[in-house]
Amino acid sequence: MNNSIHILVAEDDSDISRLLCSIIRKSGYVPQPAFSGTEALLYLQQREWSMVLLDLMLPGMTGEELLDWIRSRGDVPVLIISAKGEQHTKVSALRGGADDFITKPFDLEEVSARIDLHLRRYAQIAAPPVSRIMQHKGLLLESDSRTVTAEGMKVALTAREYKILSLLLSAPQKVFTKANLYESVWDEPYHGDDNTVNVHMSNLRNKLVKAAPGSEYIETVWGLGYRLKP
Repeated sequence: MNNSIHILVAEDDSDISRLLCSIIRKSGYVPQPAFSGTEALLYLQQREWSMVLLDLMLPGMTGEELLDWIRSRGDVPVLIISAKGEQHTKVSALRGGADDFITKPFDLEEVSARIDLHLRRYAQIAAPPVSRIMQHKGLLLESDSRTVTAEGMKVALTAREYKILSLLLSAPQKVFTKANLYESVWDEPYHGDDNTVNVHMSNLRNKLVKAAPGSEYIETVWGLGYRLKP
């Protein structure tokens, strides 16, 4: 678990709160539920947060009021998750500084993918790249020259294959769902297009096997997605 990424979940419905916290934990982050706007404000005043998932209809202090408070003090990513799906509500929230708007009922994989997407975007804005070389076993990716080698053999990848591999190497322990991969690599919403991800992943794996026969770097975690083979 990445104990440095703390996500505040401001949601008064205990079942939905539990579901969102479970999604966050499965992604390897640390959730903190708050069941009212007032409670959420107390948490916001106590520490820095990596992200806030925010319902609009909260007791004590509304989601809109919390969003104003957050935006007046910083630029932490805020994802609205609300049953109020009217267009004017979405536009108002986005104009008010929300980074995204997800309508209830939501798809679990989509929420997971959007959390990852906004954390990654925020990290790119907030901090310079930590490392320009990523390595896993005999696999080496150098981002400056955009070169990939497997057991010392150079591997020629397409731009999307390179992005997929770079994403997997960025979090070697993490299982990336197809939604995670699609939204990150294609940078557009995932609508269940498994085939696109499958084809690119298959081509990437074939190229790695050809360069380093007998070595398996990527594994399928059935029912979940892909990760680097431990």
